Amino acid sequence: MDVIRVGRGKTIVDFSSTGAFSSPIASGAGEGHVYRVEFDAGGAIGRHRAGFDQLFCVIDGSGWAEGNDGVRASIAIGDVARIRRGEIHAKGSDVGMTAIMIQLDDFGFDAAPDD
Repeated sequence: MDVIRVGRGKTIVDFSSTGAFSSPIASGAGEGHVYRVEFDAGGAIGRHRAGFDQLFCVIDGSGWAEGNDGVRASIAIGDVARIRRGEIHAKGSDVGMTAIMIQLDDFGFDAAPDD
């Protein structure tokens, strides 16, 4: 058993991002990634195409996520935004937010429930 002490993380500079940070948590065989993503108040990751299916799980604070339509949906502790590979999306927070982002080639979203 290991305990991983995850700190502030590396500044995210891609996609016109501001005040956003990422800490890798785990990796393994195949195409899968897990990150801790943190936003300062007013921080955001700008619109870009998702390279993987994503689950964006809010663990602290609140913020927003938007998909292809550019409409922002509010997200808070306990909410999970599902983003499909290839979808143009963005994420951010007006007050600060921390999330765990899990990326896989295919989560099988088409078979998953909508709520």
